[in-house]
This record gives sequence, structure tokens and C-alpha cells, in this order.
Amino acid sequence: MSAIGTDNHQKLILASASPRRLDLLRQVGITPDDIIPAAIDETQIAGEKPRELATRLAKLKAGEIAKKNPDCFVLASDTVVACGRRILEKARDQNEARQFLSLLSGRRHNVYTAVSLIAPDGGNSHRTVKTTVTFKRLESAEIDFYIKSDEWRGKAGAYAIQGLAARFISSINGSYSNVVGLPLMETVNMLKGRGYPL
Repeated sequence: MSAIGTDNHQKLILASASPRRLDLLRQVGITPDDIIPAAIDETQIAGEKPRELATRLAKLKAGEIAKKNPDCFVLASDTVVACGRRILEKARDQNEARQFLSLLSGRRHNVYTAVSLIAPDGGNSHRTVKTTVTFKRLESAEIDFYIKSDEWRGKAGAYAIQGLAARFISSINGSYSNVVGLPLMETVNMLKGRGYPL
């Protein structure tokens, strides 16, 4: 996709293809002018902690798109689901999804979402938010049901809190929207702080 014109310094680019992030922004009255996903290597560096991974990837995504669109606000985000120090990425198949759900069953895990914003003047803001989610103990039939729903596909940790998996959540400590994919209060504050007109 070609770079956005430089005649309007108030344009906002969402550097993510996630429909959930777009929906969350719209929920608080923000509609990006364009969506340009960043193509970066998301491989975890050896020894990198979950929070560090989310933060690094969000910054890389924002920087990649801002280089080509220097006169726009660029908003990027990355979400990492971690059980202890183990990172649960997007499950590649049903077997891996089943493994992830079995691991999360009856346990607490952390969801880290990093947000990176680069403004037209080159100023930038970064924030990484942690939410702790507790799953009830899952019966094998419940895992089977969820796997068959296909809702796990494309989701970090193999679940979507805003969907059927809500029935598995016994408690949340922190931002709900953070688990969906974008901590809204923090994101809005970052945009306001950098002069984006809300």
C-alpha cells in the first residue's frame, strides 16, 4: 500500500490487521484513516521475557510504518499471552490449541499488550499493560467444545476472552480490553498526550 499523502498531519494509521483492535478503537470513537500491518520478524529472542517481547514488537511495528508515513500518527500494538515465562503464541493446529487450553486450565496467566505511538513530529510514546486472567478448571468436554468452535484460530493463547471462552474465565485482574488486544484507557491517553485530535 502506498504511503499516505502528507497534506494532513492528523491522519492516524493503525499498524495492525487485527479486527479486534479496530473494533476496540471504534468503541471509543476513534476510526483510523488507514490500516497498514507491519511485516516484521516476530521471533522471540533467546532469554527474552514476555513483557519485553511485546514491547519490542510493538515498537518495531510502529517504527516500520512510521518510516514510510512520517507525517501521520502511527499506532501499533502487540499482545503476548504467558503462563509463567512460557509464551503461548497463536496455536498452529488443534493439538497445540488443546495443549494451551490444558495448560491454562485452573491456573492464572498474564496477558501483556504493548502499545507504541509515533507522532508526525517524531515524538513517541510506549506503554505495556499487564492483565492477569484466571481460568476455571476445564473438563475435557469443555476443551473439545471450544476446539470444535474454531474460535481459537489466530488467537494468542488459543482463546478469545470476548467470545465463547468467557465461560472459562473465573477472574480478571486489570484491563479487560487489554486482553482483547488493546488497553483503551492507556491508548486514548497516549493519543491525547501526543496531540491527536479526539
